[in-house]
Amino acid sequence: MDILGALAASLLSPMALAFALGVIATLLKSDLKFPEALYQSLTIYLLFAIGLKGGVKLAETPFQEFVWPALAAILLCCAIPVWSFYILRLKFQTSDAAAIAAHYGSVSAVTFSEGLAFLGMLKVSYEGFMPALLAIMEIPAILIAILFARSRMAPDDGGGRPGWGKLLHELFAGKSAILLIGGLIIGAVSGQKGYEGIAPFYGDIFRGALVLFLIEAGLVTGRRLKDIRAAGPFLISFALIAPLLHGLLGTYIGYLVGLSPGGATIFGTLTASASYIAAPAAVRIAIPQASPSYYLTASLAITFPFNVAIGIPIYYSFAKLLYPES
Repeated sequence: MDILGALAASLLSPMALAFALGVIATLLKSDLKFPEALYQSLTIYLLFAIGLKGGVKLAETPFQEFVWPALAAILLCCAIPVWSFYILRLKFQTSDAAAIAAHYGSVSAVTFSEGLAFLGMLKVSYEGFMPALLAIMEIPAILIAILFARSRMAPDDGGGRPGWGKLLHELFAGKSAILLIGGLIIGAVSGQKGYEGIAPFYGDIFRGALVLFLIEAGLVTGRRLKDIRAAGPFLISFALIAPLLHGLLGTYIGYLVGLSPGGATIFGTLTASASYIAAPAAVRIAIPQASPSYYLTASLAITFPFNVAIGIPIYYSFAKLLYPES
């Protein structure tokens, strides 16, 4: 499939159209609104399902197949926030640059899920341990970006600094980490035999839940569209160019460490994504002076829809170029 075909498949998928519906509903000032309990339930379901299915596959994966992708994931999630911080520092003050870098160094479970759904629609296989890489990449970038912020701001810059204990608790005890890592462990321990008994709930239903979640994501994005102009051309450019470059880099590194075309696509999707669940919670605690209108607008209103509509098909098409025999 060429890039135009991949783009068409992505734009016409139920997931992308559901996201667009949410945005349109907001622009039309519709009264459509997801109850908070439903939104939280969908988040819990999606995160745990990703971890659970990944754990089952991870238990069946030989160590030598997983170690190099895992090392590459650690390397990239440590490197991306560093160069992102220095680029952003050209325009923004330290706190905002670090906050935005934390979001782009970390990963988005929903973008990851959309990547899986995209490949599933095309019937392209990928390594089952990819959710383990999602779990690995979520936290380190946030910690690195916060270290940059704290080491470069004056002690009285921003009205105090919460202790590391509170921050680490938020990161490792937050719902995202608990559900992903807990799901991985449960899936790995119970194995395929244990998973078979609950597969109907975590298999076919997953895509339906993702469609509902993306309607809500579209509603939230629509409410932040007015902030795009205030973000300025520099941040808008960064939020479009950075994921594209990170995604192509991640896809190529996925190819180098021996992933399949589908696996390299998902790896590129991970490196291209920007967190909007774990990172905002941690940044709110560690860098309270950073402006949410910058880091949420960039990650959620610009990068997320870019990846869903355009980015993932580009990473897949690039992977197909790297594997001409596939």
